Amino acid sequence: MGSTDDPVLVIDGSRPVSPGDIDAVHRICDQAEDGHHAGLLTVYVSGAPEPGWTAGLNVGLVTKWERAVRRLERSALVTVAVATGDCGGTALDVLLATDVRIVAPGARLMMATDCEATWPGMALYRLIRHGIGSGVRRAVLLGAPIDAGEAVAVGLVDVVTDEPGSVLAQVAAAAGGVAGKELAIRRQLMLEAAGREFDEALGSHLAACDRALRRAGAA
Repeated sequence: MGSTDDPVLVIDGSRPVSPGDIDAVHRICDQAEDGHHAGLLTVYVSGAPEPGWTAGLNVGLVTKWERAVRRLERSALVTVAVATGDCGGTALDVLLATDVRIVAPGARLMMATDCEATWPGMALYRLIRHGIGSGVRRAVLLGAPIDAGEAVAVGLVDVVTDEPGSVLAQVAAAAGGVAGKELAIRRQLMLEAAGREFDEALGSHLAACDRALRRAGAA
């Protein structure tokens, strides 16, 4: 596994979004930015909301949650999610915002539903951005669960294992030599690649190359 000092977050997707969850994500991001220049930020996720989970929610709270998840997605550390059981709601939001996704056998990715259809939050956006195939479409449109094997096959999950510690150790070893700011830049280029034409992307990539050359010259 990573260092015992590496940030760790636990998200229970069976609960609706709360100010406490938002604060927890921001605290872990603060911790990641405070003296951590390389390493892992590990998130343990599980649980899916029951019907009626949107009662009491408002768009202001949802907006704050989405911004917190976006901050996690841009972390200067390598982010790893470990999922068990059914994973929906806030758990799915966070899972899909991480760099490396590990799920236990039997885990399922679940699109939360409101009283009429699937929840139209940014998990929907990330499912389509990261995954392909009819299973993802059924999840988004009909709320059909995506089992662990299918999640790997369509690119939503990296590995299915009942021993996540060995995978975490491998990722931690690889992440130990990656500079945080540089990681964040590469991640952003990767996330933008799917939605930009070559000529639109060229300037950002050349700027990153120039940065890398200047850093190498200063070393």
